[in-house]
Amino acid sequence: MTVRQFDVVVLGSGPGGEGASMKAVKSGRRVCTVEQSPFVGGACTHTATIPSKALRHAVQRLVDVQGDHPELRAELARTTTLKDMLRAASSVVSRQVQLRSTFYERNRVDLVVGRARFLDAQTVEVAEPRGSHELLSAKAFVIATGSHPYRPTGVDFSHPRIFDSDTILTLREAPLTMIIYGAGVIGCEYASMFRMLGVKVDLVNTRDRLLSFLDDEISDALSYHLREQGVLIRHQEEMEQVEARDDGVVLHLKSGKQLKADTFLWANGRTGNSAGLGLESLGIAMDSRGCIQVNDAYQTAVPHIYAVGDVVGAPSLASASYDQGRFAATHIVEGRLEHKLVKDIPTGIYTSPEISSLGRTERELTKAGVPYEVGHAFFKSLARAQITGRTVGMLKLLFHRQTRELLGIHCFGDNASEIIHIGQAIMAQDGPGNSIDYFINTTFNYPTMAEAYRVAALNGLNRLF
Repeated sequence: MTVRQFDVVVLGSGPGGEGASMKAVKSGRRVCTVEQSPFVGGACTHTATIPSKALRHAVQRLVDVQGDHPELRAELARTTTLKDMLRAASSVVSRQVQLRSTFYERNRVDLVVGRARFLDAQTVEVAEPRGSHELLSAKAFVIATGSHPYRPTGVDFSHPRIFDSDTILTLREAPLTMIIYGAGVIGCEYASMFRMLGVKVDLVNTRDRLLSFLDDEISDALSYHLREQGVLIRHQEEMEQVEARDDGVVLHLKSGKQLKADTFLWANGRTGNSAGLGLESLGIAMDSRGCIQVNDAYQTAVPHIYAVGDVVGAPSLASASYDQGRFAATHIVEGRLEHKLVKDIPTGIYTSPEISSLGRTERELTKAGVPYEVGHAFFKSLARAQITGRTVGMLKLLFHRQTRELLGIHCFGDNASEIIHIGQAIMAQDGPGNSIDYFINTTFNYPTMAEAYRVAALNGLNRLF
């Protein structure tokens, strides 16, 4: 069998694979991307980020229209179905696939459809859908195969009332009640989304607080507003058994509690797509969740084989995956580490309202003994928020008391994932360029949400003495 030769072979066409492929090919390397699906984009485009956020937007628009036109509320609720909103999400997916396909065509990246497996450290075999096989050899490889929802044994995911974060998008009608097991980012996002649709939601959290990696004040705000919306949050609970019945699903908890709902959504973790790649024979290690072990350069135990994105674990963000792919490709083609690509990546959590954060939390700064101060801007006091009616939320800035260096940005509220980037630009500056003084010495359009930075900066500086 003929072996096709490349400089770089990338496994996967999600954000990590795309980032690696485009950086390598634009650097003059001959690149081949292997994708097991007939369509590029990976889980991000087809089952995770894009469809779920498009669905959230459709749900939010329906809720907004109902609020603005109470006389139409009953009619809108009756005539607008979950199926309609999922159809709108599907159209976004199609446009994304079409766009991303042109990237590979325009840059002359060879695209091979099939499942890849390493035969040795220099060669992968691709099993194509029609049964044929192709051999690809390269000087370097980037594994960007992504992840899928973790499925524990004992839970019957074939039952029509039991879903994971992939299959939940196949729902056609909103249930009356839902149990969501797992209160991480995915669990909180779906709890918020389905509650907006009027579904009675039980959110079961295995930990003692929601999203403990967030600043405590933001985590507390999320808990408050989810409860305010009607989500019942149950902390520090563990599953004992999931009992599927014809009329619903019963969740048996180790605490002795039993919960019953029309549907059950498992949202407790994801598993790296590393099985079947033949990595074990190369001495490449994986953890219990299938995540590939890498060093600071995203190299595996075999130096010319890299791994990026969800298949290496946290932070498991599409934005982070893309930059990790570019980072790995930069190391391949230039031999250098461009740390700025993978440093200080903001979180984006699409609950309602949104959450976004960057940098350190109060808890982390206190533990490290850093003398910091806090500045707040509450959205309810901003003219733009009052105009739009989006008054829930706040911007919180953490800065060094002596140097005034911006140390952390935490935002909760409408468009938080957009608002964060203004502060991100300042935090990325070296030396004196990173200063909270920028926000009081710069004119912001009025009325805007960006003005929150000026308000928060003045609020914090007023606490200095």
